[in-house]
Amino acid sequence: MIGREREREVLDRLLDGVRGGRGGVLVADGEAGVGKTALLDYAVEAARGFRIARTSGVEGEMELPFAAVQQLCSPFLDCLERLPQPQHEALGVAFGLITGPAPNPFLVGLAVLGLLAEAAAEQPLMAVVDDAQWLDRASARALAFVARRLLAEKIALVIAAREPGDLLAGLPELHVLSLGHRDARTLLESALPARLDDHVLERIVAETRGN
Repeated sequence: MIGREREREVLDRLLDGVRGGRGGVLVADGEAGVGKTALLDYAVEAARGFRIARTSGVEGEMELPFAAVQQLCSPFLDCLERLPQPQHEALGVAFGLITGPAPNPFLVGLAVLGLLAEAAAEQPLMAVVDDAQWLDRASARALAFVARRLLAEKIALVIAAREPGDLLAGLPELHVLSLGHRDARTLLESALPARLDDHVLERIVAETRGN
C-alpha cells in the first residue's frame, strides 16, 4: 500500500497483540473514499493464521435489527449450543432462529461476545466491520458492547466508519487522512492504463486532494 506506513504499523501492532493473547479493537475513521476499505483488506491479508469474519453496514438494511451482526456471526452458529441457555435463546431470537419476545440487548451482547470467543478458542479471530455508519442500531450496540470486552480474548475487531458516532466513541481510533501529494500521484500513476500528460496528472491530484 502506498503512503500508509503509519496505518499499517498500527494494524500490525493490533494483530501482534492478539497473537500474544491480548484482544483489541480499532476504529478506522475518515471521509468517504479515503482508503478505509483498503486498510481492512490489508488487515485481513496480514492476519495470517487467523479465522476471518466480515460484515458491513448497508444503508438499505439500517431498519433491520441485528442484520449486520448476524452476517458477522453466521460462520460460527455451530458454536451456539455452547452458550449459556439465556444467551443462546436471546441470540436465537435476534437472528430469527427461534421465536420469542424481543431479546434483552445485554444478553445479545454477551451472546455475540461468547460466540466469537468460542470461535477464537482454537485459532485467533479477525472480525472486520466496514461502513459502520450504516449499521443497524441493534448491531452497532452489540458490536460496541463486544469491543469494550475483548482484552481476554484472542480477537481483533477492526471497524471502519466515516465517523465513530456515539456508540463507538472512546474506543481506540485510527484517523485515516488523505494521501500526501507525492503518494497520491504515485498511486494514481500505478492505476492508469496509459500515461497522462503531466499537467493533467497534477490537476487530478490537486482536485481529489489525495482522496
